[in-house]
Amino acid sequence: MKPTPVDPGSGVVYPVGLRLLDRHVVVVGGGQVAHRRVAGLLEARARVTVVSPVVTPALEALVGPGEVAWVRRPYRPGDLDGAWYAVAATDDPEVNATVAEEAERSRVFCARADDRSASSVWTPAVGRQGDLVVGVHGGGDPQRAVGVRDAVLAGLSDGSIRDDAGREVAGGRPGSVVLVGGGPGDPGLITVRGQQAVAQADVVLADHLAPQSLLASLPAEVEVIDASKLPRGRYMAQEQINALLVEHARAGKRVVRLKGGDPFVFGRGMEELEACVAAGVPVEVVPGVTSAIGVPGLAGIPVTHRGLTHEFVVVSGHVPPGHPQSLVDWAALARLRGTVVVLMGVDTAPAIAAALVEHGRAPETPVAVVADGSTPTQHTVRTTLADLAKTLADEGIRPPAVWVVGEVVRLTAPVVPPH
Repeated sequence: MKPTPVDPGSGVVYPVGLRLLDRHVVVVGGGQVAHRRVAGLLEARARVTVVSPVVTPALEALVGPGEVAWVRRPYRPGDLDGAWYAVAATDDPEVNATVAEEAERSRVFCARADDRSASSVWTPAVGRQGDLVVGVHGGGDPQRAVGVRDAVLAGLSDGSIRDDAGREVAGGRPGSVVLVGGGPGDPGLITVRGQQAVAQADVVLADHLAPQSLLASLPAEVEVIDASKLPRGRYMAQEQINALLVEHARAGKRVVRLKGGDPFVFGRGMEELEACVAAGVPVEVVPGVTSAIGVPGLAGIPVTHRGLTHEFVVVSGHVPPGHPQSLVDWAALARLRGTVVVLMGVDTAPAIAAALVEHGRAPETPVAVVADGSTPTQHTVRTTLADLAKTLADEGIRPPAVWVVGEVVRLTAPVVPPH
């Protein structure tokens, strides 16, 4: 029995969400299309069997740990026995037609990747945000569906489409805290999960290095608390930040601690996590793009390069060498051949450069200083360890700035400036 052709342009479809948990699904084909279908099926926690003589490396990687079963041969009649759902995704239309015919006889819904009109089911463009699933059928036009889906997800992420039910904390249960790494400053460099958390927040405690434009887009009822720590200037004590996170979460609020960079790279994120755990407050960590890697990368400077360096070290320069509170073994760092990335080290740069030279780094070792990383005023100056102090003074470099020591600084390639 052949499936009854349906004009894809008619848009006639009955939208339904399949609950495929632990249900058997067969995907015939092992190429890129099959891989995309398998990825979605695994997200639905289906038991997936792939039937194909060969599969992509990405699919094979799923077979090893047992996430996917692989029948290493061409399709044969009977391969759909016991299946709840099937996908025909080979590059042979005759094979796909045969799979669809078996599915029709077995009353198994089948998505035929090469011919929507011969499919008994059309796969929507799907996007997820937490427990919210967005599925869009485009009236026979997959690109139209993808465009609408992406627009909806973007709106949910930036808050322009409100998910008020998603904000509510049901049953009077305690609120929660999300520690979000905002990246080096450009709002486009925050993770999708981080942007979602900010859009759903009731209270945001934000650093001055976090993406400030994200705060401007929040609804008026969202409370924004300035938790900045200015270099050698005004700051909110860490103990007060911890207390505010716990206080607002216990009041049933969704609280976001928005930081620049990554919460666990000199961000004191672990202290905040420990405070929440001790208070019994649910807490999530959302990693961010650390400026230690992201800012040099935006300036076209890799922290590693094949054949040039096999290691890089990220070090805090907030106290100089010899300071009683310093935990850095500057002598050991000077002996390394790889890259040294210094954060929070503008004022202490002369002392750090002198210590590196004193303990063995060549004075002519190249240094790049990237100021205002990821912002429209980002700029880079190149110098050496010997001349670093003079260069910083002459160029008037002020925080925030990241500086990089090592042979990778000699590498140059044109990069697109921050928008």
